[in-house]
Amino acid sequence: MNKSIFVIGMIIVLILLAGCTNKPGKYDSFAQCLTEKNVTMYGTEWCSHCKNQKNMFGSSFQYVNYVDCDKKKDVCLEAGVNGYPIWKINETNYPGEQPLYKLASLTGCNLEQ
Repeated sequence: MNKSIFVIGMIIVLILLAGCTNKPGKYDSFAQCLTEKNVTMYGTEWCSHCKNQKNMFGSSFQYVNYVDCDKKKDVCLEAGVNGYPIWKINETNYPGEQPLYKLASLTGCNLEQ
């Protein structure tokens, strides 16, 4: 009995520790800069090109201003979204997967760490 409680306790501690090791993503600053400049990516969860675009950012994508068009259709229609993904930068829509260096060039955000 005491042994199983100890094992369960250790498992809980390991799970908690794993959740607390939030190391920064490679493009955190870049993604945060895009959001500060009101850049938005419109897409859907089922779109393979959207998944590719998200993967370019890795864990840093959490800082990108992202609108899921399946959940917010009206927002996407108002933004003129007619395919996925679309990046809106300075009121201009850029359709398709965009290389990170192009997003940096269009926004002035620094891609380098």
